[in-house]
Amino acid sequence: MHELAVSLALIDEAERVARAHGARRIAHLRVLIGPLSGVDGEQLARSYTIARAGTLTAEATLEWSATPIAVRCEQCGATSEVGAQRLLCRACGSWQTRVVSGAELTLQSVELVDATH
Repeated sequence: MHELAVSLALIDEAERVARAHGARRIAHLRVLIGPLSGVDGEQLARSYTIARAGTLTAEATLEWSATPIAVRCEQCGATSEVGAQRLLCRACGSWQTRVVSGAELTLQSVELVDATH
């Protein structure tokens, strides 16, 4: 379950932010997960509950949301939302596309408690 390793990395980053701002604890984390990232949001939430023990996030909630998959067409320049199994341009049907969203795993925000700066 690599979601546990992802949870630990998210906690490490959140703690780095908290220490940089002199916070005593963290109240909430918000994470964006793209369907192509290889991370399952439900699994991440479960592993986070285990990983947060003994950290500044011990009482923090984790909120995650999925981002859509979007591609930009190299032929016509259109950007369109697509499915994971069909990365074709919806405007012209070309297979020559580049993923512009949907592969990310982003720590979007960290809510700090008792920050000094």
